[in-house]
Amino acid sequence: MQYLARVQKKAFLGGAELLLLAQQTAEATWMLMPAERLIETTKLLSFQEGSLVLVELDRLNQVQAVQDATPWVLTLIEQYLTHGVTPEALEQEIERAERWRQSLTLKSQDVDRRALETAARRDEIQELERSLKQEREELELRWQALKEMEQVANTPEDQD
Repeated sequence: MQYLARVQKKAFLGGAELLLLAQQTAEATWMLMPAERLIETTKLLSFQEGSLVLVELDRLNQVQAVQDATPWVLTLIEQYLTHGVTPEALEQEIERAERWRQSLTLKSQDVDRRALETAARRDEIQELERSLKQEREELELRWQALKEMEQVANTPEDQD
């Protein structure tokens, strides 16, 4: 686990006491330490008291590596602070993205509703078409029957 720490006190033989300030929780996510936590190391450190360092701890909270935090801090400044990325700006972007997501969800629901309505109307029209076709066939049959009855009525009867 990686931490941002400050060299609190140098020990006589090169080791130091490190005050953990923040903990990396994910690749680009850090959390401030909720309470003061000191870690002692007997590793030979070339950092002065007050220096900011990145510390790698193992599962037993033993110091695995210590490196100067200056390049890391400068990268943060270059990537975020030179572009005006502030916590407020990030919060506004998060809110804007959430509003956009909600808007898309509403539009998607509206499209789904319209698709269902269209499908229902299509089914209605198809049913009406079937009904009209059936009525037309019935009318044609009646028309044929009426024509036949008319022909029978107009034909002279055989007189023998």
